[in-house]
This record gives sequence, structure tokens and C-alpha cells, in this order.
Amino acid sequence: MKKRRSQHWYGKLDKDGFIHRSWMKNQGFPDHAFDGRPIIGICNTWSELTPCNSGLRDLAEGVKRGVWEAGGFPVEFPVMSLGETQMKPTAMLFRNLLAMDVEESIRAYGIDGVVLLGGCDKTTPGQLMGAASVDLPTIVVSSGPMLNGKYRGKDIGSGTDVWKFSEAVRAGEMTLQDFMNAESGMSRSKGVCMTMGTASTMASLVEAMGMSLPTNAALPAVDARRMALAHMTGKRIVEMVDEDLKPSDILTKAAFENAILANAAVGGSTNAVVHLLALAGRVGVDLTLQDFEIGSDIPLLVNCMPSGKYLMEDFCYAGGMPVVLSELKSHLRPARTVLNKDISAHYEGAECFDRDVIHSFDDPVKPAAGLRVLRGNLAPNGAIVKPSAATDSLLETEGEAYVFDSIEDLKANIDRDDLPVTPETILVLKGCGPKGYPGMPEVGNMPIPAKLVKQGVRDMIRISDARMSGTAFGTVILHVSPEAQAGGPLALVKTGDRIRVSASKGALELLVDEQELAARRAAWRPDDPHYTRGYAKLYIDHVLQADRGADLDFLVGKDTRLVTRESH
Repeated sequence: MKKRRSQHWYGKLDKDGFIHRSWMKNQGFPDHAFDGRPIIGICNTWSELTPCNSGLRDLAEGVKRGVWEAGGFPVEFPVMSLGETQMKPTAMLFRNLLAMDVEESIRAYGIDGVVLLGGCDKTTPGQLMGAASVDLPTIVVSSGPMLNGKYRGKDIGSGTDVWKFSEAVRAGEMTLQDFMNAESGMSRSKGVCMTMGTASTMASLVEAMGMSLPTNAALPAVDARRMALAHMTGKRIVEMVDEDLKPSDILTKAAFENAILANAAVGGSTNAVVHLLALAGRVGVDLTLQDFEIGSDIPLLVNCMPSGKYLMEDFCYAGGMPVVLSELKSHLRPARTVLNKDISAHYEGAECFDRDVIHSFDDPVKPAAGLRVLRGNLAPNGAIVKPSAATDSLLETEGEAYVFDSIEDLKANIDRDDLPVTPETILVLKGCGPKGYPGMPEVGNMPIPAKLVKQGVRDMIRISDARMSGTAFGTVILHVSPEAQAGGPLALVKTGDRIRVSASKGALELLVDEQELAARRAAWRPDDPHYTRGYAKLYIDHVLQADRGADLDFLVGKDTRLVTRESH
């Protein structure tokens, strides 16, 4: 039998082997734990500062039970935890740092396979990026969504209803006290946002790519079946080590295409674009922004906020991702999964229990609802829009721009009564891309100007080099690439310029003649960087643009070599 990777640490009968085993034994592990059985690392992003992941310490115990049952040796280790709702300036600034933490931890320690425990928006892609760069057998367990939010006898959704309530307060339609009262009812249990935000989107796509066991995406965090899933995942990872089934065997081009199709069907987050592009770069899959067009004709099947009316708890009870994959089966590509079977095994026998929550392919919530890629002289390398969460009439339009040069400019002026805007104005925000903010924050869904909110306006075209929360909605054009801080055409837009948008034609055009743009370009200078030291400086110096996943340039690809040099 092939010598296990962990035996290079724990199987040596010399000084180095003595050191590795002896210090582990201070935790009470017996001799036979080091007898050559698979050693499974449990990569945990639990943190009290990441509320979405606050249940992962319990799930780790379930994984351990499964690993022991299958004859493995589980060892839990922590990595950086990214609390989307808590971190400034944005958790996205640190996704690549988490990926580095995961990659180097897996590489440095004597483990044979790894279970990734994540959930909050950036933890899942960050962990997958790091694990894929080492390419040991890997499987994911997500923390699961919170229970449905409740306020005044109605369901409310995390994120989505925050944006709605906030605008209602600004319009004078909701009191500040009512707004504060809704706060406690929105987050009633451990788990991630119970809307189809980025966390639940990434959990859904992980399932669609075959990197988790079936039903991982939707089981509520506090449902006992999630603990059972963790147990079965621990059992399965031991088998995967014996089969030498690695991320590179699963994360093929076909798997990424299945994720794109699934993202359209669930009304998934626009953030999936940058995460999938970055992950593809780690595994060497040639995935480009244009590949996301394969999902543009896929209908919206899942009636969940922000594109619909239900929440993840309802999605689970209706049948979850197995039902969605079954509806997509004629479009899905053959692809291997963590079960060492085709993706079809993930939806075998799937049954829908509520067709108002998960619609059939022939009777969708919305037709042709997948993400659209826009290009033109305003976004030479692309931008994206999410039609399922947009106002149809705004997806084909032309209007005058009103420009905010920074997030500070926006916050200082958006509520001015004399702001020269109309419902037809196109709001433009600069300086919020990967380098500019830095970290490409979720501020692309700019608030509607107060004077228009009071008139009943609830959507306008908004364009930026930023991202938006997966829980957000509106006709919001995001990820404009190259970004303003990198000298992209977005930097040259001035208030009063006319912009044309056509989602059907995939067009985003700045209607200013080239001679004028050339003059503006010659006069343009980038802003001074906001950070000049530490990781943030490293990030600014090396981050790729959104159309390449905003990974760090020196992290693209992988290194699967065994570390042979000892520390003593």
C-alpha cells in the first residue's frame, strides 16, 4: 500500500518521528492513533466574531465521530475567520489571506485529507481556494442557514429586508423604533443569512459542483440532520483518502459550468462570479467571465429572497438543491463528485414538496434569469448584472450619469435635497474596486437618493467597480473592470455624461467621443493608496482585477509538493 502522507510526520522511528508523536500525545492520544490510519484535518472557521459560523464548533464534533467510525484520526485546527457583517473595510479584502492560511496550514501539517467547515460569505471560497492549491482529498460542510426571521407575524429575510426597511425609514414610511424592533427578530438562530445571499449561494454551488454531500446547502444550522450530515462527511473523507479522490478530480470545467447553471436557477449571488473565477485559477481550469453567459437562458427556479419571496428554511423543506439539480438534469454536464460518482447521484430520487418554493423548469419563477455579462467602452473587461433581482424596464435604457468619486462623497451627498438627479439618472460610484477601496466592498447597491425615495422611487440604474451583497436587489451593474483606481474607463466618467445599458445585447457604453476621453485620460491620476503597510499593501500591490477573480497574482495555481525539510 502507498505510504500515507501523514506517515512522513508520524511514521518515522527517529528523533523527528519522536517529536511529532510525543507532543501530540500530550492531548491523550494513544499509540495506535499513529498506526498509519488516515489523519483527517478539520479546518474550522468558527469564531464568535463570525456569527454565521458560530455553530461550527459543534459540527466539528459530528465530523470527528464520523472520522473515528471510519477508522481515521481526526484533528481540528483553526484558520482565520471572516465575519462578513463585522469586518472593516470589507471581508473580501481578507478572502485571499484566509486562502493563504488554509493552504499553508494544510501543507505544513501531517494530514491526509481535510474537511472544510465554513459558511459565512468569504469563508467557503477562501477555504476552497487554499485547499485546492494543495490538492489533498477535501470535502465541505457548511454551517447552514439561520431559521426564518420573524417580525410582526411575518417572515423577514436577513439583508434583503434590512435594505427594504432602511429605505422605508428614509421615506418616512417606517418609524425608527419599528426598524430597531425588527433587529432582534431577523437573526433568531446560529447560521448564515437565510436569504439566497452569498453564503447560501456558495453552499448551493459547492453542492452543485459535487464538493459536499447532497443536502448540504439548505439544511438549517440548528437542524439535527446537519449534525448527521457532518458525521457522514467525516466518514466519507476517510474513504476519499483511501480512493485518493482530490479536488483536481472534481473541480473540472464541467463542474464549474454546473455551478454557473445552478447559480442561475437559484437566483444566486453576483459574488459567485469572483469566487468561481478565483477558484478556477487555483485548479488550472480555463474559466472566463464569458463562460457565465451559459447560465443567461436558465430560468429562475427557486423563489427565495432577494429574487423571490421565500427563505432558505422553506427551500430546505421543499427539497433543496437535489430538486434543483434534478430540474436542471438535461443541462448539467457529467462530472465526478465527492461520492466518486457522477453528479446525477446527488439528485437521484429527489422529490419536490412545494412547487411555489421550487418551480419546475417548464413553469419557472422567471425566464432567462441568469447573470448577464456586459461589455463596452465603459467596461472593456466586463461587468455583470443580475436580471432576476432587477427591474426589467431599466435593463434597456440610456441616461445621464451622476458621479460619486468615492464612498465618502456618496455618503456625504446622497441625502441632499438639492441633489440634481431624477429617476432616469444613472448613479456612478468610483474607487470601490479591488485596489481602490481596497477589497471591492459590497457598496454597489447604492441607496436611492433621499429626494427620490420620498417620491416612491425604489430602483435606479447604479454602476460601480464594487460588489453588492447577495441579499441585495435592484438594477445594479457591478464589477466594472478594469476598476477606476487601475485606470479603467470608469475613472473618466463625469456627471452629465450619457451612458447606454442593454442587458439583452450585453452592452455598457459611455457615450463620450474618444478625443474627449483621451484628454481626460491624459489628465487622470490615481488616488493615493489607503494602506501602505502589512497585508493590505501586499493585497493592493498584487490583487488581480474582478474579471480574474480578484485573487493575488502570485497565488494563482497550486503547489502539491510534499514538504521534506524538518523543523529540528
